[in-house]
Amino acid sequence: MKTLSVKAGDITREWHVIDAEGKVLGQVAAQAAKLLMGKHKPIFCRHLDCGDGVIIINAGKIIFTGKKGTDKFYYRHSGYPGGFRQESLNQMLEKKPTFPLEHAIRGMLPRNRLGSAMFRKLRVYAGAEHPHLAQVSAAAEAK
Repeated sequence: MKTLSVKAGDITREWHVIDAEGKVLGQVAAQAAKLLMGKHKPIFCRHLDCGDGVIIINAGKIIFTGKKGTDKFYYRHSGYPGGFRQESLNQMLEKKPTFPLEHAIRGMLPRNRLGSAMFRKLRVYAGAEHPHLAQVSAAAEAK
């Protein structure tokens, strides 16, 4: 019996649409990361990008458990003295409603060039409208 080795030409990609309205942030992020990495496929191979594309809509209507809105902070530093900045989750949602979801998904992907390639196949939109109807309809026709 021979071991099957997946080649880049054997990989077929599809697009998945996830509606995040009324869902918990971590559950949506875990589902999206699994689809981006390709772990849902029987030909999953850790050293190849065999994942699918993911479109997430209604990211601004995602819910959080507990007191994360006021107690969870996002930190950054400009590199200059006094350049430390922090924003709460509620402030970030007002400013950039897609950032918390993108940040959570990026944290679940590999930290290398392969993870960057996987993250490029992610599209996140705050509302219900998205411009990728052609990709989604083509994937639906193939099924």
